[in-house]
Amino acid sequence: MKKLLIVLIMVILLIFAYNQYKEYQRFHPENYNYKTNQNIDLEYYNQDVVYNYFEAVQSLNGFAAMQWSTNEIDVKSPENDDEATQYIVEEYHKKLAKVKYYEAKLEASKQLKNEGFTNAQIKAKLEGNTAPKNSEVAGFNAKIKSMFNPSSKIRLGEKSAFIYEIQKLLVKKGYDIPVDGVYKNITQDAIYKFEEKNKLFPDGNLDVLTLDALLD
Repeated sequence: MKKLLIVLIMVILLIFAYNQYKEYQRFHPENYNYKTNQNIDLEYYNQDVVYNYFEAVQSLNGFAAMQWSTNEIDVKSPENDDEATQYIVEEYHKKLAKVKYYEAKLEASKQLKNEGFTNAQIKAKLEGNTAPKNSEVAGFNAKIKSMFNPSSKIRLGEKSAFIYEIQKLLVKKGYDIPVDGVYKNITQDAIYKFEEKNKLFPDGNLDVLTLDALLD
């Protein structure tokens, strides 16, 4: 009888411990807290936006943790739908919307920088004060074109600053090639694929039309 009682107590303790563990896991899964996006521009032209983003994330996570510890409300998957819970969940979603607002700005800026835009250009573009190609971009394009000699075919193994800039442009277009200023087969193949994709004559040789398309 004594052994049976001990077994029953052990079973009850195990059930209790398991329920406590499941309750803990319900609120503490690995990715419960909202994690900051890694694909954002931390050098955004307006650093207040970066600060506000991280502050909003901290506020969001702090609010979620407080509601659980104080009111036992899981704001992501509430068990009840009473008026108080609905209000708290709504407040959570407002905080989440604020995070997403700042995050969208920083993601857009990161994408533009990957395409070669500067902070000044991004500021003008996002504020709607510029055409797609402003004078700074046009000036850069003019410098690249001034380095190009259409009458002289680039030879394999040739090395120059111009080839270096062409490789950078190809990388921005999504081609995984080394940027070393040396015209190798891998660079020629990337030009060929770029020409084919953009419905240009695909021969892997850089000409005026291909250069214009790369600079676009």
